[in-house]
Amino acid sequence: MPVITLPDGSQKQFDKAVTIAEIAASIGAGLAKAAIAGKIDEQLVDTFTIVDKDAAIRIITDRDPEGIEVIRHSTAHLLAHAVKSLFPEAQVTIGPVIENGFYYDFAFSKPFSTDDLANIEAKMHELTEQNFSVSRRAVSRDEAIQFFKNQGEEYKVKIIQDIPADEILTIYQQGDFADLCRGPHVPSTGMLKAFKLTKVSGAYWRGDSNNEMLQRIYGTAWKDKKTLDDYLKNLEEAEKRDHRKLAKTMDLFHFQEEAPGMVFWHDNGWTIYQQIKKYIGDRISAVGYQEVATPQIVDLDLWRKSGHWDMFSQEMFTVEADDRHYALKPMNCPCHIQIFKQGLRSYRDLPIRLAEFGYLHRNELSGAMHGLMRVRQLVQDDAHIFCTEAQLQEEASAFIRLLIDVYKDFGFNDVAVRLATRPEKRIGNDALWDQAEKALADSLRSEGLDFEIKPGEGAFYGPKIEFHLKDCIGRTWQCGTLQLDYAQPSRLDAYYIAEDGSKKVPVMLHRAILGSLERFLGILLEHYAGKLPVWLAPVQAVVMNITDKQAPFVEEMTQELKKQGLRAKSDLRNEKIGFKIREHTIEHVPYLLVVGDREVESRTLSVRTQEGADLGVMSITKCIDFIHTEVAKRGRTN
Repeated sequence: MPVITLPDGSQKQFDKAVTIAEIAASIGAGLAKAAIAGKIDEQLVDTFTIVDKDAAIRIITDRDPEGIEVIRHSTAHLLAHAVKSLFPEAQVTIGPVIENGFYYDFAFSKPFSTDDLANIEAKMHELTEQNFSVSRRAVSRDEAIQFFKNQGEEYKVKIIQDIPADEILTIYQQGDFADLCRGPHVPSTGMLKAFKLTKVSGAYWRGDSNNEMLQRIYGTAWKDKKTLDDYLKNLEEAEKRDHRKLAKTMDLFHFQEEAPGMVFWHDNGWTIYQQIKKYIGDRISAVGYQEVATPQIVDLDLWRKSGHWDMFSQEMFTVEADDRHYALKPMNCPCHIQIFKQGLRSYRDLPIRLAEFGYLHRNELSGAMHGLMRVRQLVQDDAHIFCTEAQLQEEASAFIRLLIDVYKDFGFNDVAVRLATRPEKRIGNDALWDQAEKALADSLRSEGLDFEIKPGEGAFYGPKIEFHLKDCIGRTWQCGTLQLDYAQPSRLDAYYIAEDGSKKVPVMLHRAILGSLERFLGILLEHYAGKLPVWLAPVQAVVMNITDKQAPFVEEMTQELKKQGLRAKSDLRNEKIGFKIREHTIEHVPYLLVVGDREVESRTLSVRTQEGADLGVMSITKCIDFIHTEVAKRGRTN
């Protein structure tokens, strides 16, 4: 007779074993209808799972984040079901949940077309209307292999063959479609109604470019049509804001096959890049960071000692010279430890804060690269703080204050914070982890920041804080991080002389505010749809003439703007003024300064904004003061 404890603390006793669905029904008919899954002592399970002993139970609906995950996982199966119904010769491989949706990879000789996607989606809706019940059965590894061999699913067989022989597997069935899966899934296909297939792309089997190419169909799924429609509207807006399109209209950068994943910066783009870099450099210099530079190519022995070779060798570029093996650095931390180790360090020297804007190289898969958002050559606003245990909390707090203030200057006021705690596989004793997690949590609390705990998601060497920015169309981007590291300083023999004369290993804080400068610039472009704050705009003002008679005055005004530190240019082309205004508006130049005969006579400028607002006629002094005032605001709205 199991006793069930509900989330509100109340209890229900049953005279026999019951399913999650029956527990939901005992609470209310509405909850029974809405139940997607359940949790037994925090383990997510299907609604048909039997509870035969005392347990804490929570019913999961589409109002719960876990419920949306189950919906998306189930919709991935629905996609595979539809594909197999329409194209029986297609083979299924894997279909995981991703942010805001799912995908499924298929081995199929014929490329899926746009029309195919429409037909597959229509078939998915047909399968939901048939409302197939979803069932689950446990099988041995050998049984699973034989089952999928009989189905002709070679890829499923390959997946199962890599699973330990003694592991019990589960197969989920809906109608005539079956798939290998851990689950859980919705009780029936009729609960899946708000979904959309978004695109198809190529993907290598098991992510290895040496393997065969598969077809990956992406989709999104939500709890209801309104939420889906809102998301699709945001997708359309995101498409308009795509930083790669903006790069062409604003002449910022380009990519080409001769250097995949590496940016060819044009003057306008490099101007923005340098403004961001200079700003961060000035901010960190003001709070005691030393800017350093370390080699891009370092002997593999250092990467082995630091542990990076074991963890990241597949992502590292290697070279050979003089019978030695080297790697292009994917990160700066081992090199910064080498600087720390030069000379004898005392506790009086700490904290030491080392920052670097050095190039990093990571061998990203070709299919994973996406404009500035994921590249092979990048620069981070990277820094490492070497401090004592006693200094740890204050250093963390000071960094958090700096980070939040920097984000405001870029126009980001909505920041979600997550504290990732000790993973199952870790180094160090629990007392040390307790101390480290408390220090980071206390730092966040001292700054008045709410944060979400992400159990088990810390690095193997220590906990970390993640900072996620929300852009103007609701997307989130993880940019800043603060990671606590006890491992690398010890592995690389870094120490300082403590107050009692003993050698002690310093605490090492890895920290970044923006992360990759390339990626952050891409985020900025999409957040502002190219209309960057004046302080970041590559060209802040264009002075343009109506006829050739005004050309000398235009050049004079342009030079004066430049003398006063503004990024200005003149446009003396023999084109109509309306054409010039439209062109520079498309290029997102903040201020368009028009000069006609009256302006020359009064030595003034007619000032317009890129949004089309007419700010009237201003003297050059007033115009310069006005633009400087706007520059000083940076991206702040108040």
